[in-house]
Amino acid sequence: MHIGIAADHGGFALKQEIWARLLKAGHAVTDFGAHHLRTDDDYPDYVIPLAQAVTAGTVDRGVAFCGSGVGATICANQFPGVRACLIHETFSARQGTEDDHMNVICLGGRTESPALAWELVQTFLSAIFSHAPRHVRRIQQVAMIRGPGSVPAAASLPNLRVSR
Repeated sequence: MHIGIAADHGGFALKQEIWARLLKAGHAVTDFGAHHLRTDDDYPDYVIPLAQAVTAGTVDRGVAFCGSGVGATICANQFPGVRACLIHETFSARQGTEDDHMNVICLGGRTESPALAWELVQTFLSAIFSHAPRHVRRIQQVAMIRGPGSVPAAASLPNLRVSR
């Protein structure tokens, strides 16, 4: 799986840890930064390119970090086709992907240990969207909030079928 990863200073150390584990697990990883620790950087500088890559389909899924994970989540969710969520436990990491087709997991560099973060990322990456009609319908309903022209293209929702 091709994973995009991004973090500001608040999530930098945890990103580096997860990046190394993703590579060791055999994933292709695109690192959108930060590439060096800069205490005055801003999470949008890194999360925006990650979210754009998810929208474009150039990465399969994304992992975003900031200090709490909240800012990264808010930023990533501004992009059509991105369904990002701040996750703290494995049930939501799995269920968010299976039922809600979550494609970006957001984690707090100051709130999650490396061991828990790795468990959450593994759970997220191993989960597969169910394609259950009710879940497909709900994803379409949420996408329509931005208007008919903003419903994600099929490329950003692989195998998504819309039914009523």
